[in-house]
Amino acid sequence: MTAPRPTDADPIRAAILAAMDRLLAGTPLRSSGRLSVSQLAIEADVKRWHLTHQHVDLKEHFQARVKAQDSTPEAFSRKLSEHEQLKKKYADLRQHCADLEERLQVYATAINLLTLENAALTGRDAGARVLPIRRPEITS
Repeated sequence: MTAPRPTDADPIRAAILAAMDRLLAGTPLRSSGRLSVSQLAIEADVKRWHLTHQHVDLKEHFQARVKAQDSTPEAFSRKLSEHEQLKKKYADLRQHCADLEERLQVYATAINLLTLENAALTGRDAGARVLPIRRPEITS
């Protein structure tokens, strides 16, 4: 398969071809590195319609090269890996927060009980009453 050659009169085609080469080499400058037409447009710094309406041959050529390459660029793989690490860190932080909330409930109950016992021992228990502690549920 031969690549369409840019013409001197069309800088958009040249930008798209250069962006195509960068994405397939795994060295994106502007995009996430994902091999899609939208990311190709971002990488080429052109509007997406240039690929879907004006230069359809370049879009089809890019899709064919992606299919022939059949691999994920290293830059995008690295971002996926970072995303997985962040998801794990987020889950760990949520668990830590839940543990702290549980500990807070235990401490609040103990303080409430000690306050009641202190009031009973000093004879000032007439106005003391147990108040439930309610924490809002944290949803993701």
